[in-house]
Amino acid sequence: MPVLSRAEGLYARFRQGGRESYGVVTGNTVTPVEGDLFGSRVAVGAAIPLSAVELLAPVRPGKILAAAVNYPSHVPSARTVLKQGEAPTIPQLFLKPSSSVIGPDGTIVLPEGARRVDAEGELVAVIGRECRDVSPEQALDYVFGYTCGNDVSARDWQRDDLQWWRAKGSDTFTPIGPYVAIDLDPANLHLRTLLNGQESQAANTSALIHDLAALIAFASEAMTLEPGDLVFTGTPGETPTLNDGDIVEVEIEGVGTLRNSVRGQKR
Repeated sequence: MPVLSRAEGLYARFRQGGRESYGVVTGNTVTPVEGDLFGSRVAVGAAIPLSAVELLAPVRPGKILAAAVNYPSHVPSARTVLKQGEAPTIPQLFLKPSSSVIGPDGTIVLPEGARRVDAEGELVAVIGRECRDVSPEQALDYVFGYTCGNDVSARDWQRDDLQWWRAKGSDTFTPIGPYVAIDLDPANLHLRTLLNGQESQAANTSALIHDLAALIAFASEAMTLEPGDLVFTGTPGETPTLNDGDIVEVEIEGVGTLRNSVRGQKR
């Protein structure tokens, strides 16, 4: 059984025959692995066609931190949540519950009473080891890998509520996946969001106001980040509004495409 190393680039979490496993993805196949995803792990068994498995959210996070207004291009559309109408001088992080997570091909459900719900395509870091009070220079050493994320947001609740607990944390509001990619440069990745096949967001992570290292270092001053925790880095530009029947996709080079359908609540 070969011991896997960081040379293996893509990891998935999947279900086959009622059993959940992690696996390393190569081409159109996934090879199951055993052991600690964030430590020592070995490949077991034969490669399985991806078409024969159900891809799940690639990790089970304990907590999820997300950065608000972290691209210059998003500042104009976020004036209602900015005190001065300007980009924040320090990272503005908020928490999303792990119960809001869904995986690739999962369905985003629009809550009854939410008048406008937007998609927010983002690069997401997966923390790989315990991280507390680290410097920006050390921060990326604590990252296991990167995935695509969609910080689904109910805009009227975000504007009108004092807290964003339901605007950002409703069930199905945190799609992630399809894979976790390792050994990428988070400071230079192209990101796109497509709604029904049409590009609605596009940016490079080099444009982040506060880069990933700064976000992790800032968060670690206040709380311990643990293996599997997620850090959403922010979304660019104008965000597309979701409606019943839509298909939303988040693409990040080196990671893949996170695809989710949208369903409105029956009234």
